[in-house]
Amino acid sequence: MNKILISGGAGFIGANLVKLLLKWEPEWKIVVVDALTYAGDKKRLEEISDNPRFSFYQVDITQKEKMREIWEREKPQGVIHLAAESHVDRSIKDPSPFILTNVLGTEVLLELSLEFGVSRFLHVSTDEVYGELKDKEGKFTEEHPLAPSSPYSASKAGGELLVKAYERTFNLPVVIVRPSNNYGPWQYPEKLIPVVIWQALHRQPVPVYGRGENWREWLYVEDCAQGIYTAFLKGREGEIYNLGSGEERQNLDTVKTILSLLGEKEDLIQFVPDRPG
Repeated sequence: MNKILISGGAGFIGANLVKLLLKWEPEWKIVVVDALTYAGDKKRLEEISDNPRFSFYQVDITQKEKMREIWEREKPQGVIHLAAESHVDRSIKDPSPFILTNVLGTEVLLELSLEFGVSRFLHVSTDEVYGELKDKEGKFTEEHPLAPSSPYSASKAGGELLVKAYERTFNLPVVIVRPSNNYGPWQYPEKLIPVVIWQALHRQPVPVYGRGENWREWLYVEDCAQGIYTAFLKGREGEIYNLGSGEERQNLDTVKTILSLLGEKEDLIQFVPDRPG
């Protein structure tokens, strides 16, 4: 397997994965497909743009015929599927793009993978499919029932179920990973950590939902990329793997830590009504 198609490769996690694969696998060729929506940024890939083992297509994965053309031209042997709409708040305001990309887009990639006979399909899901972690003692395992609490997490759960269905019905060789909350350089400033940093640096109120008591497990983006790479190489077909760090914090503690590191006062914190779900 020496040519890998990566959907969403200009995204936050995807770009880190692309650069890692080009560095660690000198025989591999990487084909990136990305629609370059608001959260996708080709600048993340500038340092590898001249690499002869790298090619890029700006295509929406829901466009099946355009995706088929890429498949016929590139003939990838493996797929790592990261392309997704991924912001909970946006999904509450308008669920449609999430269903289109996260469910229908996944179906397009599965169909083409089956048609062209890829040797491995790795689907990047999210730990959000489990629902809310209520306390610090709780730990999600891969056997935990799915309980999505937003249109975003429901769409990711739907995509996952499609992947499993293609494995069971058509014997497509799949692996699924469920990463926890990622953070790191180049993250689009709509997720908690970059929002807090941006607001604090500009001395603006830092919004915290409810009383900030929800728990999140944090995973550095390069560690996540390494986890995806390992699962792609060594994961057992049909298996699901959680990717995490074990570093769990309440949101309010995370916000206070960032403010302290930036030398800002906690009076910037502004509690706002919790979002639905």
